[in-house]
Amino acid sequence: MTVIAIDGTFASGKGTLGKGLAAHYGLPYLDTGKLYRAAAKRVLDAGGDVENSDDGTRAAKSIVAEDLSDPILKSGPIGAAASKVSVHPDVRAALFDFQRNFAAKGGVLDGRDIGTVICPGADVKLYVTATQIERAKRRHAELTGYGETLSVDDVLAQLIERDTRDSTRAAAPLKPAADAHLLDTTGLGIAEVLQAAIEICDAVLSR
Repeated sequence: MTVIAIDGTFASGKGTLGKGLAAHYGLPYLDTGKLYRAAAKRVLDAGGDVENSDDGTRAAKSIVAEDLSDPILKSGPIGAAASKVSVHPDVRAALFDFQRNFAAKGGVLDGRDIGTVICPGADVKLYVTATQIERAKRRHAELTGYGETLSVDDVLAQLIERDTRDSTRAAAPLKPAADAHLLDTTGLGIAEVLQAAIEICDAVLSR
């Protein structure tokens, strides 16, 4: 079973790329970030605290696949809450099996620790990034499309805070796997990014 692991920074285009690669290779796709967003939403809905490990872990253990289809998971407030709930080692441990069980059947997974923790033996590992200002502009366009009102500078400040939290947390910090292929999407369109990734994947899978 082929497993493609995609890690990278927030708003770098991992999700769009993951869905594109899954369609190209006929593989199932999992946006693992939605697991943490779903956990954060459960915490907030229950009146809990996303910075409390017990609240987050309890929510993570109750996640089911249907939770991942809720459109509110893409909102700014849920994204910010997910970044806070994801720092807890017990939350990450609670969601570990969900991700490993998905990968066991083959698929494309994107997140922050797929190539380093969840699927260290993945057939192909990609690390996707872009400049902070480019990512902030992309996220701003996405959020305003949902009807949220905030400036690019606000989004950039949140993004920098999230980058710092993701890369410095004690549990599974964001970093490229040693054998990951770097893909910088700055200035590239969706089709260009997908084609570049397919060329990498084809080269690796043909070995």
